[in-house]
Amino acid sequence: MLDLFKLLGNKRLFILLIGLILFISVMGFTLGSRVGLTWPEKFVKDTVGFIQYVFYKPARSVAGFFEDVSDLRSLELENEELKISLAHYAREKPKYNAMEKQNEQLKNDLKFTEDQKNLNNYDYRIAQVVSVNNDASNRTLVINLGSRNGIKENMSVTSTEGLVGIISRVSNFTSTVKLLTSMDSSDPKSKGISAKVEGKENETFGIVDNYDEKTGTLLMTRIPLDSPLKKDDIIVTGGDGGIYPKYQIIGKVLSRQKGDFGMTYTATIKPAANFVDWKELFVVFTPEVKE
Repeated sequence: MLDLFKLLGNKRLFILLIGLILFISVMGFTLGSRVGLTWPEKFVKDTVGFIQYVFYKPARSVAGFFEDVSDLRSLELENEELKISLAHYAREKPKYNAMEKQNEQLKNDLKFTEDQKNLNNYDYRIAQVVSVNNDASNRTLVINLGSRNGIKENMSVTSTEGLVGIISRVSNFTSTVKLLTSMDSSDPKSKGISAKVEGKENETFGIVDNYDEKTGTLLMTRIPLDSPLKKDDIIVTGGDGGIYPKYQIIGKVLSRQKGDFGMTYTATIKPAANFVDWKELFVVFTPEVKE
């Protein structure tokens, strides 16, 4: 008993013993199943959180300042581009309005029917991409519109950049789109596209019927030798054949070369559509002509 009092008289050993007991108690308490945090834990957590907030807020403000400066520069460039586009639009609008009135008058003079007047008035319906099939022998994607939305086979599908493909299969709620990247002139099921040069529709003609996977380009064939088609021309659908509607952008001419037999030209076309990052697409609804 005397030895115990002597032991307790040693302050360092006594404090170490008390500390060990408290440590074991706290460890046993925290490892047990609990509903919530204890007040010391809450205090520590709140203190750490407050300190993090104090340091994070200025850092976030500084980072936000530099982001705002970068955004302002982007907005300035975008504003300049919009001003240029608006100037072009304002300059061309009177000319367009005059041509539209003249065209409407000519239609009335020639007694065009309502079906004839509405022949090139297309309606676009937004579709979301559900899945993509990158199989080289069957490049397709699935959209979230089907027969219940009025989708039919052979309808054209386009993006904001250009033509994407046509509807190949339709179910009630989804449809399959066959991409331009699956075009193959040796495949009897592959349908070529009647194509012309934008702004020279009456002077040019050709057939886009093949896709080169290695170069990522389309091939336009059967171009007459006297065609004014040249590099950087924009190629659009001609509307012949009844599948692809008129004036859908296909791509831009990269080069022009003689055909296999020297009787016609061929042209290499860079597709306007981006076949990598799919976002919203548009299904083109063409006016139905009454029989």
